[in-house]
Amino acid sequence: MSLRLRLAVWYGSLTGLAIALVCMVAYAMHSRAHYDELDTALASAAEHIAEEYVMADQPAERAAAMASTIAPGLVMRLIGRDGRVVAESAAAAVLPPLDARALVGGPSVPPFDPVAALAPPLAMSLPGHGTFGLAVDATGERWRLHALPISGPDQVLIVASPLGRLDASIGRFRTLMAALALLSSAATFAASWLLARGALRPVAVVTATAGAIAHARSFDRRVEVPTRQDELGQLATTFNEMLESLEQAYRSEQRFVGDASHELRAPLTAIQANLELLERRPDMSPAERQEAVAEASHEARRLTQLVADLLALARADAGVAIRRAPVELDRLLLDVLSQVRHLVHGQRLGVATLEPSLVVGDEDRLRQLLLIVLDNALKYTPCGGEVTVGLVRSGQRAEVTVSDTGVGIPPNELPRVFERFYRADPARSRDPGGTGLGLPIARWITEQHDGSINLESEPGRGTRVIITLPLAPDAGLHPRLAARL
Repeated sequence: MSLRLRLAVWYGSLTGLAIALVCMVAYAMHSRAHYDELDTALASAAEHIAEEYVMADQPAERAAAMASTIAPGLVMRLIGRDGRVVAESAAAAVLPPLDARALVGGPSVPPFDPVAALAPPLAMSLPGHGTFGLAVDATGERWRLHALPISGPDQVLIVASPLGRLDASIGRFRTLMAALALLSSAATFAASWLLARGALRPVAVVTATAGAIAHARSFDRRVEVPTRQDELGQLATTFNEMLESLEQAYRSEQRFVGDASHELRAPLTAIQANLELLERRPDMSPAERQEAVAEASHEARRLTQLVADLLALARADAGVAIRRAPVELDRLLLDVLSQVRHLVHGQRLGVATLEPSLVVGDEDRLRQLLLIVLDNALKYTPCGGEVTVGLVRSGQRAEVTVSDTGVGIPPNELPRVFERFYRADPARSRDPGGTGLGLPIARWITEQHDGSINLESEPGRGTRVIITLPLAPDAGLHPRLAARL
């Protein structure tokens, strides 16, 4: 069952139930009011006739009094102690034989159906002390009876009224209410269907757009946002934002795959070319053979580094968590400086400030981060330039700075330097050993340590890398760090 149909069924059912309850209450109140009105009229007439009958002296006067005071539409029958009819009105002949004693001694019988019985009585108290009952004549018409004992002559006065016209009217009203409930429920269901269809039209549009995107495998389509900013409008807006994000991620992934293929092809082509050269020229001189082997070995090492970087980024995309342990950042920085000294080719490598700092993180990843930044600084700083490293504490964070006097980066290229396989300009693209993945890996490592990495650069004047990491909460309590402080 579709959501539209479920909504229509629920709305139609609830509204139809409410309408049915309203119709049932209206029917019950209307029916009870008419029958109670009749009972009131019967009881009042019986009281009046009994009073006139008791006040009369002679039997002839009593009969005349009853005949003259009987209300229009009502008939009466007076039954004695022996069960015989003492007197009756002219129209009372249609009444069937009645057992007055049983009628007086029995409970009152309601004239309405169980649905009307649900309504409260509209007459709080009826005049008289008689009993109500029902009787059916030879034609099948119901009669409403009210039996009132007359204490003096020890007789029972029965006042009756036919229920045929009232029953027919109530029956028509009952049919009208039932038809109204059914028609209203059907109309409500149809209206609920149309409303649900209109309300869920944006959902259908989103579904169709998603299906078209899945079929075409393209993220360039968008959902039309309705003018009303309700929940469905917010859904369409959010869906478009998701498509925009997916499109950017898809294009980035395509660009990454293309760049990775290009970067992998270069060292593989160089290795294959040198190996083919060695195969075609077995009589190559030892110097040439050594040069070909050295070039193939260099490209193989570059290929190994590229694959390792790609694996690191793949783990980053997969959300692989890093290990966390206390790390003395100042000691780690000194170790990294010792490692990169063999990369210095005429540059000056110095330390400006080195404050003891304790952070929590993965020591191997932090070492990789510092090696990437220092390696980039040395690669793009010409001979005679200077690379300066600093470590200071600022509040609850440690700040590592690596400044160089190299070629720098144009301002419009700074926002893209952390993209994979991106190199800012030709001056920074002449590095034959780079993979273009160092800074993306550095940013991932920094973010995994709840830190940040930023670049400040001016073309021809150098670059400054700022790495900020949170200090360990108990940095001041660490014994080795406290001893050094």
